[in-house]
Amino acid sequence: MTEGSWTTYQLRRKLFSIGEDYWIENDQGQRAFKVDGKVLRIRETFALQDPDGAELATIEAKLIAVRPTMTIERDGQVYATVKKALFTLLRQHYTIWVRGAPDLEAEGNITNHEYEIRAYGQVVANISKRWFSIRDSYGVSIGPGQDHVLVLASAVCIDEMSEREHEH
Repeated sequence: MTEGSWTTYQLRRKLFSIGEDYWIENDQGQRAFKVDGKVLRIRETFALQDPDGAELATIEAKLIAVRPTMTIERDGQVYATVKKALFTLLRQHYTIWVRGAPDLEAEGNITNHEYEIRAYGQVVANISKRWFSIRDSYGVSIGPGQDHVLVLASAVCIDEMSEREHEH
């Protein structure tokens, strides 16, 4: 696995409050995607956009649910659903159901942004705080051939859900 074939993005935590926007930068410091936060009455939505403002995916939180759930929509259709697994012993676990593709599993120390996302047991993305020295930021390193928008949107969902869990 060569490092060159993986792409790393930097996401900032805490700037990500409802109604705010922030940029996801690649490891060259270039703005790759924008997260646009919107507030609606009973739900929370975020849009993942390209640098020109074209919407690539919409992320929506279902605030009233037995298990925290967020959906990722593309072209008005639910493309993926991110849910926290009910029973986990030591490691935190989220399942990402993707329409027409294998489920992804996120597992590790999610609260501390040290975890992996796997498909078919293979690691397709690593999430870590260790790559960036900036406080409240973390990296998402995505393997070759993966759907970057899906992985980044999933990381945003997991971050948002784990953060909300700590507030309660």
